[in-house]
Amino acid sequence: QVQLVESGGGLVQAGGSLRLSCAASGRTFGDYGMGWFRQAPGKEREFVAGVNWSGGSTSYADSVKGRFTISRDNAKNTVYLAMNSLKPEDTAVYYCAADRSPAFYRGAVPPDYWGQGTQVTVSS
Repeated sequence: QVQLVESGGGLVQAGGSLRLSCAASGRTFGDYGMGWFRQAPGKEREFVAGVNWSGGSTSYADSVKGRFTISRDNAKNTVYLAMNSLKPEDTAVYYCAADRSPAFYRGAVPPDYWGQGTQVTVSS
């Protein structure tokens, strides 16, 4: 079992930055690929970014490439999402997720575990 708790969401103006954090419980954090997803009102949940178990490989949705950076600290059981040059269309609830599948960090398979989500609102 893995429990995930996100933090760091909030209200920011367009062009601004935020950093989301996701703290994971359990002693096997390093066994899991980690990812961030988001869901805007009236839209389906979508993959944003993923990182493999070691942090050595990352993957991003085209809409956030060059603006968002995912990273992890296995010693702290935490994964981060640094978001820069934010746009109003980035407004959504952001969810942290975890899965053991090697393909998960590319967004290729659905995760086994989800966090509760944190709201990000970007004003124009």
